[in-house]
Amino acid sequence: MSALHDLTALQQAAAVRDGSVSPVELVEHYLARVGELDDVVGAFVTVTADRARAQARAAERDAVRARAAGEQRSLPPLLGVPTGIKDLHAVAGVPMKCGSLACADLVPVYDDHSTALLREAGTISLGKTNTPEFGLPCYTEPDPGIAPPARTPYDLDRSAGGSSGGAAAAVEAGLVPFAPGSDGGGSIRIPASACGLVGLKTSRGRVSNGPYGTEGAGLLAQGPLARTVADAAAMLDVLAGPQPGDASWAPPLPPGETFLQQLGRPPGRLRIGRYVDNILAAPVATECRAGWEHASALLAELGHDIEDVPAPPFGDLFADFTVLWSVGIAAAPIPADRESLLVPLTRWLRECGAAVPATAYAASLRAVQLAVRDLLAATARYDALLTPTLAQLPAPIGSLRDDADPAADFAAQSRFTPWTSTYNMTGQPAVSLPVHRTAAGLPVGIQLVGRPAGEAGLLRLAAQLEQAVGWSDVHPPCW
Repeated sequence: MSALHDLTALQQAAAVRDGSVSPVELVEHYLARVGELDDVVGAFVTVTADRARAQARAAERDAVRARAAGEQRSLPPLLGVPTGIKDLHAVAGVPMKCGSLACADLVPVYDDHSTALLREAGTISLGKTNTPEFGLPCYTEPDPGIAPPARTPYDLDRSAGGSSGGAAAAVEAGLVPFAPGSDGGGSIRIPASACGLVGLKTSRGRVSNGPYGTEGAGLLAQGPLARTVADAAAMLDVLAGPQPGDASWAPPLPPGETFLQQLGRPPGRLRIGRYVDNILAAPVATECRAGWEHASALLAELGHDIEDVPAPPFGDLFADFTVLWSVGIAAAPIPADRESLLVPLTRWLRECGAAVPATAYAASLRAVQLAVRDLLAATARYDALLTPTLAQLPAPIGSLRDDADPAADFAAQSRFTPWTSTYNMTGQPAVSLPVHRTAAGLPVGIQLVGRPAGEAGLLRLAAQLEQAVGWSDVHPPCW
């Protein structure tokens, strides 16, 4: 008999609806796994066990009443399904440390919109998932006073990636079936690749960053981390949609349609452009290149037209991206008496950003926007673009972080993930998919980029690849 964590999020939701599994059973099962494995993989910063149990009991009462009345369809779509909230997103009454000693005492009195939407859909948060300070690095190694490093369950000496590393470690270790993440330069896709998951960075304006998150330069997006494309689509259906005051609104699906429904439709014959060169001329590990070639061959076998295309001519633009990135963190309201608690990388980025004149920031923003227009026009003939997700295999713990030289730290991170930030600049949806494994079993992700606001087509293509590869049946040793 399968264990409860073998079930996908959608299977768990269906089991709650028909009464074969209760929300209480699910929550207790996952809390037991958290107790057993969290110290090993570093997934959670805060576990809210009592709160989760209370929500599970309430969900069970709702499910029993609905079944008695024959009204299961009235239940929230993901009733009773456990998850975890990234510790950059507010949950009222729960500490939000943001990966930083400077925020160790912060307890929000409000929910982020995404948090509230997940709760309204019936999910039950087991706590806050691990993240580096303010989500800045592509590794999840906060100071020891906050949490241990997040590790890929496939090799505990290697990082789960960042900044949604705790969420990815939790899903792939079977501590929750799926989890939300956020991505300002690759922070969903990087841990998805390191942990062997589906990780979707949504289009600009698809998911609201409100009520207090701001769009700034438009780099930050939210999205799901999941073992299956269907679970990712189900979470996207919950999260998608604008809120008052959002600067960007991605066009919705036609009335009555859902992203989950899209998976039942074939993607058709697509034209897919592929490239492996990158804006930083970073070297590409043999296995990462092999994963990209493997995905190319699979897509061709599935009937798609694969064409080599030049890498985006964004080499000079990375400096502008760095300006936007550093000014954003420089503007974060950190009290002066807490600055000394920040890690060296954060302090360095804040110093870099604070030194940028307003006119230089405006010039960088303009340069990015004009380059994006040109890139979208140049690639408009393609239904999707294919790159590796990472230039290297999952990084050994501590190999990227360099407190003695934060500039070298930032440069090493950039070489580690030279493709992902391009699509934060363009605002296109992009997904990392675990299509390849090394001989030692390490996951290797590939990145597929969709048309602007084109999550529907991108998910259809991802589901087709999933059927061909069957990655959801592959599990780490701790499973």
